[in-house]
Amino acid sequence: MKAADIVKEFDGVDFPQLEHSLQQPRTLISAGLSIATGIVTVVACIPLFSVLIMLIWRGGKKLSLELFTALPPTAFEQGGGFGNAIVGTIVIVAIAAAIAIPLGVLTAVFLAQVGPNSRTAAIARFCAKTLTGLPSILAGVFAYAAVVAATGGYSAPAGGVALALLMLPTVILTSEEAMKMVPKRMKEAAIGMGCTPTQVAWKIVLPTALPGILTGVMLAVARAAGETAPLLFTALFSNYWIFEYGQSQVMEPTASLAVFIYNFSGMPFENQIEMAWAASLILVLMVLGTNITGQLISSRTRRIR
Repeated sequence: MKAADIVKEFDGVDFPQLEHSLQQPRTLISAGLSIATGIVTVVACIPLFSVLIMLIWRGGKKLSLELFTALPPTAFEQGGGFGNAIVGTIVIVAIAAAIAIPLGVLTAVFLAQVGPNSRTAAIARFCAKTLTGLPSILAGVFAYAAVVAATGGYSAPAGGVALALLMLPTVILTSEEAMKMVPKRMKEAAIGMGCTPTQVAWKIVLPTALPGILTGVMLAVARAAGETAPLLFTALFSNYWIFEYGQSQVMEPTASLAVFIYNFSGMPFENQIEMAWAASLILVLMVLGTNITGQLISSRTRRIR
């Protein structure tokens, strides 16, 4: 029977049970749940927008070019900036990313592709999930014992090791899930064409799962950039530039935005408190920019494919 004949056969037939009416219980329940979901969504966004509005209001008044080029002020000094803390944050997070991203992605390749059902994979997943709940201060204590005590001083690499420990489980778990979502037929087709397991992982799995991997990496970087406790044990703080007079001070105490905010927010000086608000705004904007960049890269990668 053709489609046109079917339409003619049911033309004029009334189906009252298919009509949507608010008098029907299931329609009322559906509408009520939709309204409740919308209200809860708006309520959940209130804290986020409240924080952003407060940061823009309190921190935006202090924004100036001097904040990005000057060093932190002394107790009774007016003006100043936190340019060294911005550079220090970028350096420490970059060191952490250089450690956590390759190690985390390679671990995810093993968990998703090489030995997903092995005992080693089960132990690795358990360790990664346990690390997700690790208090950040314990990561700082570990890095202090492993790096600071071994090298004899606070430094940016010590802070990078502490932050890498916090980034690692997020990178592993999100990357593994992204690789598991790669269609099985793509892997089987590559194997059928004679690809080795390494070629399947490198040529098929990783490129296809790249948007999901990037999302996990951005989440890990955003978490690491805002951590304070691990840096108090590892990088400490400094009132000087990490790169000055053509020399690197990487193996010396290094400033960071999170510790800068922690130190200046407790001072009894109005100038320092305002600078803490401005630093908070800059840190939030850096994290937001990182997330937006990751989303744009992921979207562009999907469109290319």
